[in-house]
Amino acid sequence: MSGGSPEAAAMKKQGLFITFEGGEGSGKSTQIKTIASLLSAELSADGHQPVTTREPGGTPEAEKIRHLLVHRDGGNWTPMAEILLFFAARNMHVEQLIKPALAAGNIVICDRFTDSTRAYQSYGHGIEPDIIESLVQLTLGGFEPDMTFILDIDSAAGLARSGKRLQAEQSGEDRFEALDIAFHEKLRHGYLEIAARYPERCHVIDAAQTPDAVTKDIMAIIGDALAGEGTATSGEGAAT
Repeated sequence: MSGGSPEAAAMKKQGLFITFEGGEGSGKSTQIKTIASLLSAELSADGHQPVTTREPGGTPEAEKIRHLLVHRDGGNWTPMAEILLFFAARNMHVEQLIKPALAAGNIVICDRFTDSTRAYQSYGHGIEPDIIESLVQLTLGGFEPDMTFILDIDSAAGLARSGKRLQAEQSGEDRFEALDIAFHEKLRHGYLEIAARYPERCHVIDAAQTPDAVTKDIMAIIGDALAGEGTATSGEGAAT
C-alpha cells in the first residue's frame, strides 16, 4: 500500500470510517494502536493522520456516559436504559468528532460502534433488533461505518485474555466481562450473524492468530480499499 498513490489521495479527501468490533479479549485495542501507527506512516506525506477514538466515548459528554456503562460501580441499568445511554453518547460522538474528521479527509478508527449495541443488547440481552435499528435512524440518520473488522475468538479464551489485561490495568471497566459465559457465547454468535448481514462492510478476522498475523490480514483489506479495490466510501458512512 502506498500512501502517495492517486487512489489513496482520493480516498483521504473523502475520509474513511473504520470500526473494530469483537467480544472481550479479542485484541481490538492492540490492533487499533498498531494499525493507526502503520497508517500514520503511510499518510504522513500529505499531513493526514488517522484519528483514533472509542465508544462509548470520544467527547467529554460521551466519556461521562462511558463511566456509567462500563464501570462496575456505574449502575444497574436495564437493557433498554443501556441502549438509550449508548445512543446518547454516540450521537454526540458522531456529530462532534467523527463527521468533522471525515469531512476533513481523515481516516477515523473507532473501537466499537453500533454493531456493539446490536451484539450486546440485542443478541446478548434480547432487545428486539427493530428497536435498535429505529434508534440508528432517529439518532444517527442511518450513519454507519465504511468498513468494520470483527475480531473473532473463542469466548472462554477471550475472557481469559481480558481478565489478565484488566488485572494489569486496574481500570474497573469490567461490567460486561463479569457476565456469564452463556452471554458471551450469544455475543460471539451475534457478531458472526452481523457480519453475514452486512457483508459489504464487515470482515471477520481470526483473532486467535498471532497479533502480527491479525495485523497483516487487516492491513491487506485496508490496502485494497485505499487502492480502490475494496469497500467504497463516501466519507459519510453507509446508510442502511
